[in-house]
Amino acid sequence: MTIDNRIQVLLIDDDPHLRQALGQTLDLAGLKVLSLSQANGLAGQLERDWPGVVVSDIRMPGMDGLELLTELHALDPELPVLLITGHGDVPLAVQAMRAGAYDFLEKPFASDALLDSVRRALALRRLVLDNRSLRLALSDRNELSARLVGHSAPMLRLREQIGALAATKADVLILGETGAGKEVVARALHDLSSRRNGPFVAINAGALAESVVESELFGHEPGAFTGAQKRRIGKFEFANGGTLFLDEIESMSLDVQVKLLRMLQERVVERLGGNQLIPLDIRVIAATKEDLRQAADQGRFRADLYYRLNVAPLRIPPLRERGEDVLVLFQHYADEASARHGLPSHELQPAQRALLLRHPWPGNVRELQNAAERFALGLELALDNSESGGQGQTAAGAVGAGLSEQVENFEKSLIAAELARSHSSVRSLAEALGIPRKTLHDKLRKHGLNFADGAGQSEENE
Repeated sequence: MTIDNRIQVLLIDDDPHLRQALGQTLDLAGLKVLSLSQANGLAGQLERDWPGVVVSDIRMPGMDGLELLTELHALDPELPVLLITGHGDVPLAVQAMRAGAYDFLEKPFASDALLDSVRRALALRRLVLDNRSLRLALSDRNELSARLVGHSAPMLRLREQIGALAATKADVLILGETGAGKEVVARALHDLSSRRNGPFVAINAGALAESVVESELFGHEPGAFTGAQKRRIGKFEFANGGTLFLDEIESMSLDVQVKLLRMLQERVVERLGGNQLIPLDIRVIAATKEDLRQAADQGRFRADLYYRLNVAPLRIPPLRERGEDVLVLFQHYADEASARHGLPSHELQPAQRALLLRHPWPGNVRELQNAAERFALGLELALDNSESGGQGQTAAGAVGAGLSEQVENFEKSLIAAELARSHSSVRSLAEALGIPRKTLHDKLRKHGLNFADGAGQSEENE
């Protein structure tokens, strides 16, 4: 059992009359109170970020107030604990204050004294939890930036969406081309959620043979089919308490889609050959590289499953839509590879940077990562443009765009890439680009770029 987060005050006292009187005082003041006659096992019922305060007598049978204080502060050293003392217990209360108790009240005490102390403790608790939440949000933001590298508008928007969705219980449908990083996004959603301590189970539906996909997902009982000699726990059941990432969902047969829809709606699973409905507490993150709405219109995907999954869609932009991230990403992966292989890092030469910016990246981030690894190993930076069939967009702009437009896009990509590097001032940025500061200011305004966004310094820091 877990104490409800709506409870603001936990009141522990073995004297039923005093407990009732104090409970009424707190209740009449509009506070939600849970009164208990003993402290044994209480710490195990509280979450670390429980938002209330504890008021406890010191002398009680079983666990006393000082022992309770020790247990509660092992869970959360910043949880306010107020102790009620008799006259002879004042030295104990002073000892408890030194050990971290928030306050102590000596019997008999006025109701106003109790209310004043509790309200101050609740205000402190809110401040502590707000600060924790802020630190966690900043930590999550930094973690997301490390996982999903890039300063382009599409990547900023994607990180914002992940941050917003991670805190919810909603199932998510990730849309993205091959190599765009769908599993990276799914893993980030899991790790930034309240399920981060539960399992993350990834399965590629497209890699499973039709004959085993149901057994893999739902599990089976002995004798369910030929060769099923013992019980098997399926992926859904194995992910209980955590997150199931289901990639290439478009490759599932219509029969399996029916069972998946039932699981999503009822949150139960039934093993093949079994009759027992097993309740599930899982979050499902599905991913596809296809337009499922179009597949549903063509009868290749169930429309009801599409609408059930499409509550919280998350689109990963292909690399060709975030050209200003190409050089930043490439250097990031190249540096990672150099460190992994124990090799010195290499700087990209101007011709190599131009080559990377021109490439359409049909394989998206996965293709770029492989190219960065080859570069880190000292191999030739050779990119195969034939994969795109000449149809993709380049980082500098769409193939077939006018010369002026391509030049503008290429210029913006170069400036954005240099912005992402570490520069202490506009002067150093202008020098790196080989242009006057006045020209740089004009180009930043023209392309909608901001020095503070890229380098973390004020634009006036000349």
